Amino acid sequence: MVDDREIRDILAGIKTIAVVGCSKDPAKDAHRVPKYMQMNGYRIIPVNPTATEILGEKAYPSLDAVPIPYDAVDIFRPSADVPPIVEQAIPGPAKVIWMQLGIRNEDAAKKARAASKTVVQDHCMMRDHARLFGRKILE
Repeated sequence: MVDDREIRDILAGIKTIAVVGCSKDPAKDAHRVPKYMQMNGYRIIPVNPTATEILGEKAYPSLDAVPIPYDAVDIFRPSADVPPIVEQAIPGPAKVIWMQLGIRNEDAAKKARAASKTVVQDHCMMRDHARLFGRKILE
């Protein structure tokens, strides 16, 4: 369990976020949240095998295919789909693995922590950022 101080430190310390499950659909949270983060100075790397570009950034089919260093992995996939994503994230450059609101996988989280990754589960990156940094949430 992470507290507000840790979340603030995480959000202040990351610059580039690989978003697994980033959506092309502006009505979905998996589009709105990365868009908000992008509008607040973060570089977004969309990871979506069905897209070539999202939010003006080249999309990649998997974390393994991302050639750009990234500080965090933000996961917008069902909890059951998290373990293989974490397996790809562990050898990667991200220090943080973030599972969005409603997404939890304790086994994957334990593996990530054992690999010295910081893990956040069941938190909305946009809502936490807006709350802790005094920004307006995208509706």
